Amino acid sequence: MDAFKGKSALVVGASSGIGRATVLALAAQGARVWAVARNRERLERIAREAAGEVKAIVGDASDPDVAARALRESDPSMIVVSLGAHARLAPIDEQTWESFSEVWNADLKASFHLGQEALRRPLAPGSRVLFLSSGAAIGGSPLSGGYAGAKRMQWFLAGYLQKRSEARKLGIRFTAVVPKQLVAGTEIAEEAGAAYAALAGISVETFMGRFGAPLTAEGVASALLEILGGKVDAQADALGVTGTGIEAL
Repeated sequence: MDAFKGKSALVVGASSGIGRATVLALAAQGARVWAVARNRERLERIAREAAGEVKAIVGDASDPDVAARALRESDPSMIVVSLGAHARLAPIDEQTWESFSEVWNADLKASFHLGQEALRRPLAPGSRVLFLSSGAAIGGSPLSGGYAGAKRMQWFLAGYLQKRSEARKLGIRFTAVVPKQLVAGTEIAEEAGAAYAALAGISVETFMGRFGAPLTAEGVASALLEILGGKVDAQADALGVTGTGIEAL
């Protein structure tokens, strides 16, 4: 307990799923957490539920002004970008450019602006910035438009930002965290699991069973805290997370 006591954390995409679980886990460990999302009601509910200090910042972090304000207000030593735009699930010939590029203009755009702000301030030496990517960045996601490419670009982005941090001797560590399986119990997993099970002609239970040990939002949050707390050797630009643990990619 209290492993993060007195430290400030910024969690973006905090209103549901992995973001929500991460806010609650960090607050329970003593961190002062600033939670960013567009839904005020959800954020205020999370703040009431948390066993610790949580402050809400209502806004869209893909807006550079919101990203800058969030870092200014929180002055964090830890940032977790856990946005998860719901990609339209359809074959490529049924996508529009708007649906195809949605995740680029949400998850990736927010990561881009927050990463830039982390360098420009800059964050204090020893600070950590984690981008939630996806296993789709490894194997693709043919029913999700540009989702896989955007998630792979978050991986590249972490590497680009890390090189800049090293060139400027800032001591900030950027890492992409890659859940390598659908995160059970989340809206995205339910939608994607049903779509890909139907494509394969199998049941959702059989499809999800292919991953082996299930991975939950709380399990990902636990892995994030291990990485933030220095319990994992995180010199790689990307770390994979499964239901059985963490691995360098």
